[in-house]
Amino acid sequence: MAKLFYFANLVDKLGTGGETIDLPVGVTTVRDLVAWQRARGGQWQTTFTDSALHITVNRQFASPDTPIGNQDEIAFIAARP
Repeated sequence: MAKLFYFANLVDKLGTGGETIDLPVGVTTVRDLVAWQRARGGQWQTTFTDSALHITVNRQFASPDTPIGNQDEIAFIAARP
């Protein structure tokens, strides 16, 4: 299972500091994960369309094409409030 962490004001926006999930079929890159997060609707949709997010995979800054898997730790960090 992938571990997702949310930092800075994302905790307030999303109501959680993190979660553990099985990545859905077809979610194999950071870009796919962001699209899946947006598809959750509500605050998830508005938060994950914000270009002011930094994303790390296993504590390394990631690009949209960075591959991800169920053993990864993925962090979303708000770049500004």
